[in-house]
Amino acid sequence: MSIIDSETATPSRRTMLRSAALLGSGMALTAGGGAALAAADSEMARIRKAAESNRDADIRRIQDWIRLPSIAAENLNMAEGAAYMADLARSAGFTGVTTVPSDGHPGVFGVMDNGAKRTLGIYFMYDVKQFDPAEWSSPPLEARIVDKPGWGKAIMGRGAVNQKGPEATLLATLHAMKKAGVKPPVNLVLLCEGEEEIGSPHFKQIATRPDVLAALKKCEGIFIPASWQGANGEVQVNLGSKGVIELELVASGEKWGRGPKGDIHSSYKAMVDSPAWRLVQALQTLVTPDGNNVAIGGWSDNVRPLTDREKALIAEAAKGMNEAQMKQAFGLTHWIDDLPFEQALVRLAQEPTANIEGLVAGYTGPGGKTVLPGRAVAKMDFRLVPNQTRAEAEAKLRAHLDSRGFTDIEANVSGGYDPTEVAEDSRLIKAELAAYAKLGVKANLNPRLAGSWPGAVFTAPPVSIPAGHFGIGHGSGAHAPDEYYVVESTNPKVAGITEATLGYAEIMYQLASVR
Repeated sequence: MSIIDSETATPSRRTMLRSAALLGSGMALTAGGGAALAAADSEMARIRKAAESNRDADIRRIQDWIRLPSIAAENLNMAEGAAYMADLARSAGFTGVTTVPSDGHPGVFGVMDNGAKRTLGIYFMYDVKQFDPAEWSSPPLEARIVDKPGWGKAIMGRGAVNQKGPEATLLATLHAMKKAGVKPPVNLVLLCEGEEEIGSPHFKQIATRPDVLAALKKCEGIFIPASWQGANGEVQVNLGSKGVIELELVASGEKWGRGPKGDIHSSYKAMVDSPAWRLVQALQTLVTPDGNNVAIGGWSDNVRPLTDREKALIAEAAKGMNEAQMKQAFGLTHWIDDLPFEQALVRLAQEPTANIEGLVAGYTGPGGKTVLPGRAVAKMDFRLVPNQTRAEAEAKLRAHLDSRGFTDIEANVSGGYDPTEVAEDSRLIKAELAAYAKLGVKANLNPRLAGSWPGAVFTAPPVSIPAGHFGIGHGSGAHAPDEYYVVESTNPKVAGITEATLGYAEIMYQLASVR
């Protein structure tokens, strides 16, 4: 029996997703590219048939993977997660698959030489965020199929959309190609890490190991699979991403030399300094009074403002976005400073940020407990934009705290990386646009993703290749309870797992042909 009923894709939906072929042919092609894409259409029919017959196995692959959580922040199942990732890669047809050691958790590397002229890189992460089962409506490691009104049937579990669902769907593409007897039209390089959720502190070590670096430098570009289709079926083609620094600011009586070294009775506050208030005072100096702008000295000196082209792209994308729907999804009634939607989107792309992820001090359980904490911690992330760098930002944060007398406040950086920029005329971006056009999916060019991923490891020397995101399908809830990935779409504009599988095949064909 099937895990779930057959996908409700009607012939018209399939036609929609493979229509607009003439739109794709408008992209510049290499000599003979038109003939190559015609052949690809014939092969795609065979791939579809194989993907449909593999569908239950493809869904189980996602579910099984979710049931093995690798959480870098908790050092949970990291060796097991790398070994599992390596097995998945081998099963999909990658050769020379190896576990790559680092000073932290290991990565996984493999290649697929298909005798093609061009090579495409694929980035995976096998780690996931922490979770509290009490916050979930379905157990986060059971990977149950649930109904998501307006979307369809979905796998719910930690890592479902970030990133195991999309990544396993790309692997499903390779399984379908193998079953169909179709050789991928590009060579493939797969590089995986297990520390993305803690800021990829050792990923550059993995990516620049000589054999890995040599393989990456052959790539026309590299992408991370994504499943971010909106309700109208639209996607974003990101021309970059913000960088990030993740850290803890710690105030303690021991480092300060004032206040207690451990928790004491709160009655002593009348005569004892408080490290918790010390931390609050330090935090207040980092931002403007409303908390919306970074006030660290020199923080924005090197920030590159958005170009007129980038602002125009945002304006165009805003026309097709549903502001009310976005606010509802976030539980919001206002943007910062009550900005109009387009200006809020400009700010989203343009501004660096200082964010408090969590505050921890003293007792946080049920009821009260009258203590004066000896230690207080602020978990923070700082988002960076071009032309800021992680190293510059770390130095400016430390200098800011010291200059204001907070030399005792520890800044313990756990990870992070620089912002990423990708040329609009790169082959990777051209191939993405051509693939979406061929699939009949509306794609908006987005100057910068407000989120972060370690793409700068690829775009910066010594690798120096374009890096981005690609994929169709839908999921949501990354880092949150009830994370899900749609496998059977009831929205005719949004791909289920079979159509998403074909989408990854399409990007391979387009990269093989686009100039």
